[in-house]
This record gives sequence, C-alpha cells and structure tokens, in this order.
Amino acid sequence: MSSPASSPWWSHERHRDRRPFLSVRGAITRAVRGWFEGRGFTEVETAALQVSPGNEAHLHAFASEAIGPAGERRPLYLRTSPEFAAKKLLAAGEGKIFEIARVWRNRERGPLHHPEFTLVEWYRANEPYEQLMDDCAALLRLAAETAGAERFEFRGRRVDPFAAPERVTLAEAFAAYAGIDLLATLDDGGETDRAALAAAAGNAGVRVADDDTWADIFSRVLVERIEPMLGEGRASILCEYPTAEAALARPKAADPRVAERFELYACGVELANCFGELTDAAEQRRRFQAEMAEKQRVYGERYPIDEDFLAALGEMPPASGAALGFDRLVMLAAGAQHIEQVLWAPVACLP
Repeated sequence: MSSPASSPWWSHERHRDRRPFLSVRGAITRAVRGWFEGRGFTEVETAALQVSPGNEAHLHAFASEAIGPAGERRPLYLRTSPEFAAKKLLAAGEGKIFEIARVWRNRERGPLHHPEFTLVEWYRANEPYEQLMDDCAALLRLAAETAGAERFEFRGRRVDPFAAPERVTLAEAFAAYAGIDLLATLDDGGETDRAALAAAAGNAGVRVADDDTWADIFSRVLVERIEPMLGEGRASILCEYPTAEAALARPKAADPRVAERFELYACGVELANCFGELTDAAEQRRRFQAEMAEKQRVYGERYPIDEDFLAALGEMPPASGAALGFDRLVMLAAGAQHIEQVLWAPVACLP
C-alpha cells in the first residue's frame, strides 16, 4: 500500500487499498455492539464537549470555547474519553453501559496514534474489575472471528486471539524483565521512593536523568523493558499498577501499594486500559491536583477539574470500567499496519 503521506486518503488508489480494512471495521463495529447488547448493556451517547478533558499529566486535549446568547464565553474541551460523563450516568442509576465513542487527543500521530480516534468504553456497576479481563478476552476472540483471522500479526509479532491471555502483575514483570523489585520502591501507603527506583533502574542499565521523577523512571522501564515482552504468542494482561500510576483506580484492598488497574496488550500493542473505579471524591481531587501540578511543571499548562464529576462520585456505586482502542483492535484483526488504513476519513490537516 502507498505510505499514508504519499497521496490524499480520498484518492481512488489509496481508498481502494483501504476498502477491505474498512469493511472489516464495519463488521467488527456491528459485532461489538451486538455483543454488549446481548449481555444486557445499554448503549449511551455522551457529549463530546466537556468542562474538563481529563486530568492526567501527559494527556493533551483540543481546546474550544462556548459563546452564549449574550456573548458570554466559557472554555470547553473535546473529550479525551467519555469517562467522566459515563460515571455521572452510573451515579444517575445506570448499571451496565457502553459507548462506541469518538475521542480526541492532541500531540498524537503515528502508526498507532491518530488525533481523532474511537474508544469502546464500558462500565459494570457492582462487579469486580476481574470481570473486565474476561470481557477483553471475549472481545479479542469476537474481533478475530468476525474478521476471519486465525491470528493477529503486527511488526513481526504474532498472537493467538483465541488463547486465554496471560496475567502478569507489574511487580512480576519488573522482576522478570528488568531485575527490579518494584514494590521495594513503594511504602505501605503507596508513596514512591524516587532514590530507590533510580538506583535499581541504574543497576539494570536503564538511563536515569538527574531531573527524572519516580514516574519518569517507571515509564522508561515500562517502555524499554516491559512492553516489548508483552503480547507475544498470546495476549497479556498487565495488572496491579502502583497506585501512583492509577489516578482513577481504587487501591487493592489486600495491598494499597497497588491499584485495580490493568492494561491489555497484543503483539506489543496496548489495546485497553481498565480500572476498578475510585469513588472517593476527596482522594480523587487530591490525585487530580497532583496530576495538574505535574502538567504545569512539564508543559506549563493545566486543565480545570470537573466539580460536577467529583460531586457525582459521591453518588456512584462501586464499579469497574474499561476503555479499548477500537481502531487498534481493528488493525490487528484486519492485518493493517497503520491506523489510517482503518479510518474512513483520517484527519488531513496535520503533517
């Protein structure tokens, strides 16, 4: 196929090459919708414009503005996820909901990233987050069956989508692939020890800069040593993230150093991010403030906190939620090598 930048996406030749992938996308969309509906989920549609696009330090949004009848102005943002609105619906009394949601993230473009993309996001009230692991495995199988794919292949790596995913904790992965005792860099309440992780990473041959935070070092080890080992042969579920790396997830009852968060990988590609949801509004505010302080330090900007969302947390039942990158799932199932092969109309205004 022609490279993504070699001709407009609407050219006859390029569209002809992409058309089989887009056909698979439509089939998987219908199958996913039917899967959720068949399990008693309600499909919802939430607003794309939000007061806050999310409060994670390294998440970048597209800004907009609402102008009222009298000319009054209010900043708004295109959502980076439907999460805040979905949780408000849980607070309103919904129990099992899903959305096939168009979302936007700035500073993202490449073979696996696009500024406008689709998330499949779903929530289960009063159900454990381990149920989401089974959901993710089922959706991998569903996508493969729908596409007629016996395996997923990407960049020379293969996965059997019908095999049960392996489950590995962050502590196990850091020990196995980097020789680092991750939990030794966390105190009993989950607070991080930058010096301990810096020393361990340095001994493992991972570069550590003087101004790196604990989170910077954690991310570098994850990207360089852990992620390349995931999703080979079968999918991987990487679980029990340190609480410091799970801003919207509740701590595990048995070990508050880690949280009920996992990510799904196949062929080295991150497909889903899933939580046992935090419902403590005061703790959520503290985490948001810490994330925005870090965003201000690194990027010189911060996003507002959605006070309505924090108020809703007080009414929200215990729940688990997942966000799955739909375009990436289609890529793997259809055998595409670039995200723009599975998008009907890619954003064309960026280089």
